[in-house]
Amino acid sequence: MQSLSNRAKKLEAKPMTLAERAYLPAIFQGLSITMRHFFRAATKKQVTVRYPEEQRPFSPIFRGLHVLKRDEVGRERCTACGLCAVACPAEAITMVAGERKKGEEGLYREEKYAVSYEVNMLRCIFCGLCEEACPKAAVYLQPDKMAPPRFERDEFIYGKDRLVEPVDPAARSIRGIQLTPEQAQALSQRIAQ
Repeated sequence: MQSLSNRAKKLEAKPMTLAERAYLPAIFQGLSITMRHFFRAATKKQVTVRYPEEQRPFSPIFRGLHVLKRDEVGRERCTACGLCAVACPAEAITMVAGERKKGEEGLYREEKYAVSYEVNMLRCIFCGLCEEACPKAAVYLQPDKMAPPRFERDEFIYGKDRLVEPVDPAARSIRGIQLTPEQAQALSQRIAQ
C-alpha cells in the first residue's frame, strides 16, 4: 500500500543484545521502581486501615445503612406507597402493604403501612434515590454507619426488625428528627402510657 504523503520513513529493526534478549535490563528497571516505592512507603503515611478496629473518616456525602424513621410521636412514617422500591435502580427494596387495624393508631401514622419492608444490602448500591423518592421522609440513609460484615447471604437482607428506628428518643439517629431534651422527655412519657 502506498502512503498518502512522502514523509514515510522505513525503519529497520536493530538486533537485540544478549542482555536485552534475556530481558535483564527490563527486570532490573522494574525491581528498582519497586524498591524505590517500597522504601518511600515506609516514610509516608500508612495507606492500610486495620478495619474494624480503625475506621477512616466518612465523607460529608456518605450514604450508609438504611433506617425507617418514626415521627415525633413515635409512629412509623412509612405508608408503603412503593415509591422507594420503584426509584431503586438495583431493585433492592421489597415491601408488602397492609391496612392498619383498630387500636394500632399509636404504631402507624397512616391507615396504610408496610407489613414487611426488606432491603437487600447485597444488591443496594447506596445511591440515595429511595431517600429522595420518599414523600413522607421515612427512608433515611445514615451518614455514620456502614453495613457490618456478615458470613451468610441471608443476613444481608434487612427487614423491619433491623430497619425501623428505635422507639427510645435517646437512641435516635444524629441527623434524623432533632428533639430538644424537653421534647424527648415528653415523647418518652407518651410512649410509656
